[in-house]
Amino acid sequence: MKISKASRKQRFWSHQHIWDGGSHSQGGDVVHEDLRDQTKMTTAHFYCQYCTASLLGKKYVLKDDSPYCVTCYDRVFSNYCEECKKPIESDSKDLCYKDRHWHEGCFKCTKCNHSLVEKPFAAKDERLLCTECYSNECSSKCFHCKRTIMPGSRKMEFKGNYWHETCFVCENCRQPIGTKPLISKESGNYCVPCFEKEFAHYCNFCKKVITSGGITFCDQLWHKECFLCSGCRKDLCEEQFMSRDDYPFCVDCYNHLYANKCVACSKPISGLTGAKFICFQDSQWHSECFNCGKCSVSLVGKGFLTQNKEIFCQKCGSGMDTDI
Repeated sequence: MKISKASRKQRFWSHQHIWDGGSHSQGGDVVHEDLRDQTKMTTAHFYCQYCTASLLGKKYVLKDDSPYCVTCYDRVFSNYCEECKKPIESDSKDLCYKDRHWHEGCFKCTKCNHSLVEKPFAAKDERLLCTECYSNECSSKCFHCKRTIMPGSRKMEFKGNYWHETCFVCENCRQPIGTKPLISKESGNYCVPCFEKEFAHYCNFCKKVITSGGITFCDQLWHKECFLCSGCRKDLCEEQFMSRDDYPFCVDCYNHLYANKCVACSKPISGLTGAKFICFQDSQWHSECFNCGKCSVSLVGKGFLTQNKEIFCQKCGSGMDTDI
């Protein structure tokens, strides 16, 4: 809110004077008693510029070096009051704010009707309000104490809510947070030291505090940026992975380091996608690789014979010197 003050418009500018006969000064308006002695204008030419009436012995206003009787001046040049819509005549004070004008008695708060003369005020939707009414109607309410945050006072904003600076405190130590880093929980806002002391979990890899998010693996917490393959250090947050001795590995590293190899194709046998494999006497095959070494027929679910770690169907193996 911008606090404003109305300006008192001088009813008679430096180039305007009211003269009524009399040699004294009043409010910046020069008044003369002996008009004929004090002016250089001749009687024949001394008349109102608007109605042409003689101004000898009468009050008049001099505007742009031309004289006007008070009546004509008020009718032609007076501003109109924003409140009562009547002209602000030359014998009244003209209060001006942003090219709008008021009588002194009309310059009031539109809500409580108290005078705003010589007082700070604010404008909202073309209405003038005293600071108290503006605060009650327009100012933010403190999220903590529910009281008005007065214009000109410092307020803190967080997640769309507002606080008095003295109300925006750590839920634990009750010290003002101000613009320092904070961590928010359902129970309130906390300064970083208090949050770490009361609630923080620590990353299994870097041992530093996890302030938000994180990944749970093998009952341990990890920063997302710390959850990497133990072999190649690849980010595993969006990847499938496997584990060995509670350490995570990407599929490629795990297969390279730990997976059994197929006797037929020598490629790793990975159980990541539930792939089927055949195990016989400490040897493993992919199910699609478990074929007769001679005719290549699949031996899955069938009897077979072996010779030097090769497998054969019963037909191809008959007559061979097989192991079984």
